[in-house]
Amino acid sequence: MKITYYGHSCFSAQVAHRTLLFDPFITGNELAKGINVQQIPADYILISHGHGDHLGDAAGIAKRTGATLVSNFEIVQWFAKQGLNQGHPLNHGGGHRFDFGRVKFVNAIHSSGLPDGAYGGNPGGFVIESGEGSFYYSGDTALTMDMKLIGEGTRLKFAALCIGDNFTMGVEDAIRAAEFVGCAEVLGLHYNTFPPIQIDTAAALARFKAAGKRLHLLTPGASQDF
Repeated sequence: MKITYYGHSCFSAQVAHRTLLFDPFITGNELAKGINVQQIPADYILISHGHGDHLGDAAGIAKRTGATLVSNFEIVQWFAKQGLNQGHPLNHGGGHRFDFGRVKFVNAIHSSGLPDGAYGGNPGGFVIESGEGSFYYSGDTALTMDMKLIGEGTRLKFAALCIGDNFTMGVEDAIRAAEFVGCAEVLGLHYNTFPPIQIDTAAALARFKAAGKRLHLLTPGASQDF
């Protein structure tokens, strides 16, 4: 399964000949200035919550590619009011089978106001299950005991977890999250973009290694197979 990182919490996954793009925020990210957003492919755009640093480029990419937007009900409705009617709403605990596999919307503890001040619904994460393997994207969240349910129900290839602290889990809680979901391979997200979430990346890599897990920190534009 090929993963491409676009900075902050944005990454894509190639699953069953489909491109799943998560939380596209590229043009507002100085660390991703080398990425041409006009060249990013997407068949599905999955949005964890309503903050601008997670959906900033979603409308533009969706219009260009015709991608289906997958998020909570409120966010899908918000985009529909902008003329983007190709959306599929989910709510917590619910899932849907698409042509590449199944998506389940799972709990996250965070906030979710939309850029114009509209209500963004409750934030969440995603569990993707497919014939090529399964993975978990936490979205922005605190550590929760609910993560243990994911590990009990799904064998994961990798988990994409926030590690930047301040607004989300930091490194120590992300390690515990990896333990809860039963996954040793972690794609680190939501770090270094802004001063409050800058971390010591060498220390983070070492801490994961000491815990028997492998943290993958990709530069924007880089790809890796899981």
